[in-house]
Amino acid sequence: MRCPFCGAPETRVVETRSSDEGRVNRRRRECPACSNRFTTYERLEEKGYLWVIKKNGRREAFDRDKLIKGFQHACEKLDVSIDTIDAAVRHIEDYIRSTGQGEVSTAVIGEMAANALRDINKVAYVRFASVYREFTDIESFTKEIAQLSAK
Repeated sequence: MRCPFCGAPETRVVETRSSDEGRVNRRRRECPACSNRFTTYERLEEKGYLWVIKKNGRREAFDRDKLIKGFQHACEKLDVSIDTIDAAVRHIEDYIRSTGQGEVSTAVIGEMAANALRDINKVAYVRFASVYREFTDIESFTKEIAQLSAK
């Protein structure tokens, strides 16, 4: 592993831990050249791709990091831990893979993400929904908040 700080070609593993129910290896590494430490994550590459069908019909490989970034953006400056976000994304990804279908629409992923965020944090849910459902006016926000408050 190349050092991200100084570019040295070799680093050494200082500590290894299993996380995410044994699905991910977390490694603390140290660069012998500059003595900086950093963390890497090793994850099993799933056999066969999971394809996402975009609104315009284009297909692209499922990218869990995009989903995590969407959750993080919705939860920005809120009291939501990265572990909570990671667990929600893992649940969505596991469910989609368990269906056995090789393709899933962004609409399905978006609804699952919105439902997960509704359970995690109401403000994060409204933030996500405003982008996902493309709110264009204050009435859209008001209607969504009223429905959320009624539940």
